[in-house]
Amino acid sequence: MIRIEDMVEVTLNEKDDFLKIRETLTRIGVASKKEKLLYQSCHILHKQGKYYIVHFKELFALDGKPTDITENDLARRNTIALLLEDWGLLKLVDSKKAEDLQVSLSQIKIIGFREKDDWQLVPKYNIGKKAKKD
Repeated sequence: MIRIEDMVEVTLNEKDDFLKIRETLTRIGVASKKEKLLYQSCHILHKQGKYYIVHFKELFALDGKPTDITENDLARRNTIALLLEDWGLLKLVDSKKAEDLQVSLSQIKIIGFREKDDWQLVPKYNIGKKAKKD
């Protein structure tokens, strides 16, 4: 079961950093290089006045949907959160939580801003969008 206290809480340097982080996360994930597809791994979540970097499978769990989140998924989330901190986009509230479990950077594809038009960026979860009913 996913609990909010298990998520990676972050603080923003500036209020408008939320949008920068959200856009940056659309360019970080798992790639299918043949088809130039990038599946977004993480999102930034604003909940009850706090911000979190979350794996899309954590969002499924929060919605009560079935999910098969793995330790590798959480390690990828942690690595991405630490990258965002290294790039000066945010600060981790408890960096020790993220440092203990990480993946190699070879497991994460980062698309440069100038390259993004060459790739199809695919979110696995859409925050704030309701599923369409037939």
